[in-house]
Amino acid sequence: MTDSIVITGFGVISAIGNDKAETLTALQSEKTGVQPLKYLHTSHKEFPVGEVKLSDEEMKEKLGISEEPTTRTSLMGMIAMREALEEAALLGDRDQKTILVSGTTVGGMDKSELYYLDYLQNDLRNDYIKTHDCGATTGIIADYFGIFSMATSISTACSSAANAIILGANMIRSGQTDIAVVGGAECITKFHLNGFNSLMILDHEQCKPFDANRAGLNLGEGAAYIVLETEQSAKKRGVRILGRLSGYGNACDAFHQTASSDDGEGAYLAMHKAIDMAGLTPADIGYVNAHGTGTPNNDVSESQALARLFGDNIPHVSSTKGMTGHTTSASGAVETAICLLAMHHHFVPANYGWHTPMENGIKPVKENITNVELRHIMCNSFGFGGNDSSLIISQY
Repeated sequence: MTDSIVITGFGVISAIGNDKAETLTALQSEKTGVQPLKYLHTSHKEFPVGEVKLSDEEMKEKLGISEEPTTRTSLMGMIAMREALEEAALLGDRDQKTILVSGTTVGGMDKSELYYLDYLQNDLRNDYIKTHDCGATTGIIADYFGIFSMATSISTACSSAANAIILGANMIRSGQTDIAVVGGAECITKFHLNGFNSLMILDHEQCKPFDANRAGLNLGEGAAYIVLETEQSAKKRGVRILGRLSGYGNACDAFHQTASSDDGEGAYLAMHKAIDMAGLTPADIGYVNAHGTGTPNNDVSESQALARLFGDNIPHVSSTKGMTGHTTSASGAVETAICLLAMHHHFVPANYGWHTPMENGIKPVKENITNVELRHIMCNSFGFGGNDSSLIISQY
């Protein structure tokens, strides 16, 4: 068993900003990044989305990349990871034993969709097909930095990045590494958009998590990575400690392939495990960054789980997906980054788009709450198949 697992760096890119500073500004000004489709070439223009406001070419230029193949998922991942590694003083450092755990589901599917039709006739584009799988995305990111002794991928749908954080932490706790760079990256693809549309859970307007009139989610994209290490390692390296990963839990209620259980059993168990691991009580949690997709099913299920755990004393709760869109496999990391920004800058982010209380549902934070001390924050990520994860970020 190791000492405390601390956070020494993090980076993020999403629809509300290409780095932490832009993300913070958008959160504090309650500015949504959900807009009409621009970069994904599809006939389904009726769905607003949370796209990163950069083309692939602009991201390659930002990263100094000219060679191919690359994917949109990996490009976003590189941008977010570079910010995290810089803050943790790991950029270019090959002397540390550092591992990478990255969550994604669509991987390089953006390029597969462009080129699979002429795969057999056009050998010039076949390298793009090889970037299709999740592991290839992680490999492209790892190769760009060249500092990792091991790299692996997690794919559990919308809990992927949260589970990547959990796996990295467990590897530190078991003594397999001192430092783990963890998180996830996900771009919007046709498969992605059409798949959620087939489930009839996309909103044609701005999504409204926990609202009585919610109609579904807005799909988003982005990436975020967090640097975890032992407290001893951080002190030895002389880097600033930004917070602690004090607890985490994962549970699977296996209720349905896509739907959450009505009573939120998996969500409740994940949150309960995280609090127990952190040695806290529910009353210690100052803010919950909810999964809060805006779908009729999720928001009822999560509300039930929160009420079961916290009783009549539910802390401040908000979903930030009304601003970023649902970044699916990256959401656990993107929202962990948002939680860290909220903790450091003493505010609770608004639940953008919320207006009308839902029956038997939680009442989220409608507008930013400022000048608040957040000692412990819970961050929820619930995936298809009932694979539910909860993280607790604490002040150091």
